[in-house]
Amino acid sequence: YAAKQNGRNCSYQQVGSTCVPVSKGSAQTSSVRDTSTAFVDSSKPVRTAKIIIVDDEPATTSLARKYLRDDGFSSFVIINNSVEAFAVIERESPDLILLDLRMPDVDGLEILKRLRAEYKTKRTPVIVFTATRDMEDKVEALNLGANDFLEKPLHARELLARVHNTLMAKAHIDLLANYSSRLEYEVQLRTTALTASRREAVQCLARAAEMRDDITGRHVLRVGRFAAIIARELGFSEERVNCVEHAAQLHDVGKIGVPDAILHKPDRLTKEEYEIIKGHCISGHNIIRGEFDPAVIADADESLNESVSPLMRVASLVAATHHEKWDGTGYPRGLKGESIPIEGRITAVADVFDALSTQRPYKTAIPFDECFRIVEKSRGSHFDPTVLDAFLRCRSEIIQTALDFADTPSPTRTHAWITTNG
Repeated sequence: YAAKQNGRNCSYQQVGSTCVPVSKGSAQTSSVRDTSTAFVDSSKPVRTAKIIIVDDEPATTSLARKYLRDDGFSSFVIINNSVEAFAVIERESPDLILLDLRMPDVDGLEILKRLRAEYKTKRTPVIVFTATRDMEDKVEALNLGANDFLEKPLHARELLARVHNTLMAKAHIDLLANYSSRLEYEVQLRTTALTASRREAVQCLARAAEMRDDITGRHVLRVGRFAAIIARELGFSEERVNCVEHAAQLHDVGKIGVPDAILHKPDRLTKEEYEIIKGHCISGHNIIRGEFDPAVIADADESLNESVSPLMRVASLVAATHHEKWDGTGYPRGLKGESIPIEGRITAVADVFDALSTQRPYKTAIPFDECFRIVEKSRGSHFDPTVLDAFLRCRSEIIQTALDFADTPSPTRTHAWITTNG
């Protein structure tokens, strides 16, 4: 640890309670401030440690306390009734426990066993007192997690040496645990920042596509929120719910490739124009993932094992399959039933409901009650019945989300904005 603290690529030797440098790997590392002594000299924290002494003989606990106090220790808890031992230990959270093995009512082995079974005291060091030379007792205590032994009658120098060594080892273990926790925290912070930046990029891409068709860009937010509500109702983990929400926002990213004249046409599309519109599914998949591969959609579960971010894998599936229908009459591949990835089936319901309930260049908004009736009529034909049931169970949350993220009328639009949802 001294070597790690001083820049690595160097060697240290322990001399007594300190570490001294043996060699340095480079001039750069040799210029690092030597903190090795502070790192391993634990005399100060050792002597401020809280020690609990458990023994039914007051003479033994008094003697142990005297030896320790003479050496500079000051924080003690004495327990002469073993029945009270565990409750006191749990309350006091000691740094070290000195525990007699043979006591009436509750013996030391039973206390040790319970200490090691509880998370809070699982790693608290325990030095066992024993007046017997029975090897079986010692082996059992070691198997239960004892850290060291002291034979009765107690000898001052041996007691102090074993207490010092045990507390020094605990200090190093605690330091390692704190170091690991600090690293985990830093990794978590960076992972969170990376995830947030990735999702911001996804939202920017989604809005870039949607604003060609919807000047507010809120359609993608609503569809994402609706998809998350459905996924959560279906029992998805919260991590997977978040993935579905952000992936669903990219469902129409392929519209980037659709000409404005078709995308904003207020009249019925011709057959040729409709075919161009339908192409946005494959275009969206290609934008997210690259060249279209039908096998990726046909075997969605296997595709999730590939070395692509989970969010972009799901987004590519959603983009390619959100217009597939449960009965196989959808596009672009005419997938049927559960051959359609679940994320695509969820987004299909969310997308259609939002399309019905909001203003479009070619239609006015439909009231919520009528929207629910329309999607209900498509059970088993357009929509997966299980997904639709989850959606309908969340009716009030769906409506509130639609209201919270309602479009703001834009004066740049040439068509009228009509609110009919109350």
